Amino acid sequence: MEFRAKMALFLKAAACVIIAVAGWHAGRNLIVPRLASRSVSDRVAEIMQAKPWLAEVTGQAKGRLSILVFKNERLVEVHAAGWKVPRRYAMTGFSGSLGPKLEEGDRQIPEGVYGIEYLNPNSRFHLSLKVSYPNEFDKLHAAEDGRVNLGGDIMIHGGSATIGCIPIGDDAIEELFCLAAAIGRENTTVIIAPYDMRKGRDSNLERSSLPWYGALCNVISRSLAADAVKMLK
Repeated sequence: MEFRAKMALFLKAAACVIIAVAGWHAGRNLIVPRLASRSVSDRVAEIMQAKPWLAEVTGQAKGRLSILVFKNERLVEVHAAGWKVPRRYAMTGFSGSLGPKLEEGDRQIPEGVYGIEYLNPNSRFHLSLKVSYPNEFDKLHAAEDGRVNLGGDIMIHGGSATIGCIPIGDDAIEELFCLAAAIGRENTTVIIAPYDMRKGRDSNLERSSLPWYGALCNVISRSLAADAVKMLK
């Protein structure tokens, strides 16, 4: 009888604990409801309401949007026809070194000419734009080198943390997010350069053990020059 009494008390206590934990979780869910995912248009509306002056900036942007990333200068420069001067944002973090991204985990920010695959309004880095790395150039030379895992998920995002992405802080990403949404991701080009080649070429910096790196720098340089001419029209 003593054993049965002890077991009964134990089972009763265990049941109380289970009920209490379940009640705590239920109450917690009522107090802190899970936030629903927001759409791109939702986030743009929120930002525009908080920053009404952005309507003029996005309204003046015409044609294509060009996002120029200069790694050495830690600078992101955004151009659109209709603006007298580009928008400029300092990179708030940096990883890796000058030179292209080669594989998953190398912490490198890619170099090349890319597009935007999508806008993420629910990023854990506030907001983000997905860069279309790897492109055809990256894939071609990876195959020649025998590299298989090139990595991916390269974003321009808020905050300052990075292991190969391009962070520009929360305020700046809000502006860029609204611009890309207004112009359209399909009308947005991203040129990521090791340095600002518009000021001249640095042969020492471009010299590399990679046989194709010079060709990549030529592609980037020509794209920067073509972009500058286009924005004058």
